[in-house]
Amino acid sequence: MPDSMNTPHQPHVLVLGGNFAGLASAQEVRRLCGDGVRITLIDRRDYLLFVPNISADVFENRNPADHQIVQLRPILEKGRIDFIEAEITTIDVDGKTVGFVPNDRPGEEGNTLSYDYLVIALGSRLSFDRIEGFAEHGHTVSDLYHGERLRKHLHDGGYKGGTVAIGSARFHQGNGAAGLQPYPGGSIPNALAACEGPPLEIAMSMATWMGEHKRGGPDRITLFTPGETIAEDAGMNIVTKFLSLAGGMGMHYKNNVQDVVKLTATTIEFANGESIEAELKILLPDWVAHDCLRSLPIADDQGFIVTDLLMRNPTYRTVFAAGDCAAVTVPKLGAIGHQEAEIVAMQIAADLGHMTRDAADKPLQPVVMCIGDMGAGKAFYIRSNVWFGGEDEVLEIGRVPYQLKMRYRDMFIAGSGRIPPIGMLVAQFAVEHIKV
Repeated sequence: MPDSMNTPHQPHVLVLGGNFAGLASAQEVRRLCGDGVRITLIDRRDYLLFVPNISADVFENRNPADHQIVQLRPILEKGRIDFIEAEITTIDVDGKTVGFVPNDRPGEEGNTLSYDYLVIALGSRLSFDRIEGFAEHGHTVSDLYHGERLRKHLHDGGYKGGTVAIGSARFHQGNGAAGLQPYPGGSIPNALAACEGPPLEIAMSMATWMGEHKRGGPDRITLFTPGETIAEDAGMNIVTKFLSLAGGMGMHYKNNVQDVVKLTATTIEFANGESIEAELKILLPDWVAHDCLRSLPIADDQGFIVTDLLMRNPTYRTVFAAGDCAAVTVPKLGAIGHQEAEIVAMQIAADLGHMTRDAADKPLQPVVMCIGDMGAGKAFYIRSNVWFGGEDEVLEIGRVPYQLKMRYRDMFIAGSGRIPPIGMLVAQFAVEHIKV
């Protein structure tokens, strides 16, 4: 798309990344700024991957590729947002340009696009390649390929009913959020795991699946974490309740393993020197920054994009970040990415005179919101901000959270990627007050 389309009266907002945070940022900018801006979104693929529901498909014997893809082009066209399917190669924050290579055909030429505002929402790179033996002996539910691979392994006879290890490799967090205080007396904490809702979900679903398929019980499952405690972002009251539930079912638990070092056909080895026997090893890897971000003056020591709590880079004030690539996004959680996308859009709208500065300057106050499938039509629901200095810590388990998790995707698609705020409030009220 030629830069000549820019005009002085129509600033160009360039959004990098089209999953939850990127799509939400582009849509919110359009909603708040109307036709006062031109918006372009670049992503390496033309669909949004609905990661939260891959696990449910795996255990219910459905190919995730048939259900967890949301096509971007019709959604973006409806929002009058230009789309380029391409790989990002360079970002020049001084020259305010982004380099990319279209990925329609191998050998495409490099191109550049200028911007007035840049929103980086590229997510993270999952570093399975850093875990020795993962390709041969590891499983996960983080994407379509691995989800389908695990589904076939479980349902087509690959899994023989032996012991199971489920947990996370160590997350190497950067220093980009040091000192930021989202709540009075709080701060952005340091995490040893990027997001531990999925291991809890997988462990509970696996236990249900094993019982349904007569492959033994929860006593064959070991849940592990690199940290002092699993899912510490949920708050210790919730963690204590969850571990009590898992322990009561017979699950084993290992903390302080530090990192995953190596997988073999029969074992998983940890950085603290321990190892456990496991036929099936389901892991979440380290989440690292994309290579194109690592050397930028806007990145921290690990390559995550530095912002304040208004999601704006302190030095390059027309550069924003949202979602997993932002240094302040801890844990790496879709719900926090949505919160950040709304802030990004309000800041741009205020800059361009479409809303007041007082209305726009609402800094990030992260809230951990997680719904995890447990199988058999039940799920757990977590809403907590205590890790950041807040006071909310809610855990609910039952059929209402499960219905909310399953219906959210349907509402997301029906709403062209947008869930009305009133819908989220009604859902929150239902899950926290209806005990079924």
